[in-house]
Amino acid sequence: MGTAVPVEISGPKKILVTGAAGFLGSHLCDLLLQGGARVWGIDNFQSGDIANLAGALAQPGFEFREHDVLVPLTGDFEQIYHLASPASPLLYQRDPVNTAKVNAIGTLNMLELARTCGARLLLASSSEIYGEPACHPQREDCPGALDPSGPRACYSESKRLGETLAADFHRAHGLEVRVARIFNTYGARMRPGDGRVMPNFISQALAGADLTIYGRGTQSRSFCHYRDLLRALVALMQLEGHCGPVNLGNPHEIEIIELARRIIALTGSASSITFQALPADDPRRRCPDIGLAQKLLDWRPNVSLEQGLAEMIRHFRAP
Repeated sequence: MGTAVPVEISGPKKILVTGAAGFLGSHLCDLLLQGGARVWGIDNFQSGDIANLAGALAQPGFEFREHDVLVPLTGDFEQIYHLASPASPLLYQRDPVNTAKVNAIGTLNMLELARTCGARLLLASSSEIYGEPACHPQREDCPGALDPSGPRACYSESKRLGETLAADFHRAHGLEVRVARIFNTYGARMRPGDGRVMPNFISQALAGADLTIYGRGTQSRSFCHYRDLLRALVALMQLEGHCGPVNLGNPHEIEIIELARRIIALTGSASSITFQALPADDPRRRCPDIGLAQKLLDWRPNVSLEQGLAEMIRHFRAP
């Protein structure tokens, strides 16, 4: 755990990416560098991997520092993509107090940094803030039922607080903030032991092990390929005149048991499917209404689930 002594980054203006060594953060760094940006990445490796940054570290426009967002940072930036947070239930429930701190105190530190240097900040929020949603598909104004003392609350409630802080910084200080409510996203660089359904199923299928479904598999999710999501994040960062939350995800809904069957077929595995008890607070349905993203960003996903799964399976098969 870091102290409250600010760490300084100086030099020419640049883009800061927190959680840069993670699945999405590392791909975002690559994309920004391809666009000619100067990128500074930070990560404390709680869930990230330096190997994800192999390509970025070879670029002259990229600099990296091992850093915990719980420690205040100073610097001169034009844009801040704040992605730092454990994202899978397995990881964020491992140290729930730290998860809540990262999404609350870490977000507060990044908002203060953005206010100090006049940067625009994009907050990576989550569909988890909808809990068990009252509408389907979920719109940005959709209320959800959350248990504030449940096992997932360390993540969902602190993500909600992060959105509150971002909105208050906008109202109180005129800070330019963008809030991305990210639904399930998948692709290369997810870790086999991540704990989320997609890497779990693919790892099990490739090992010839039974695919583990929690509940009966009738709960639904929607899955967005990381390349589609990154296009939306960059477009949202550039968007003028809108500081409210925007759903980003793929509106194609699939039951978990059907996802398991497709992965078994695509891997050619002889795996069977086994069932275990459903975890507490696991939502029955999760699917975004992306009408606002379509209107504001002229965006919708274009990588099909079959294409994305085939690519991810190849990645997991690679030595």
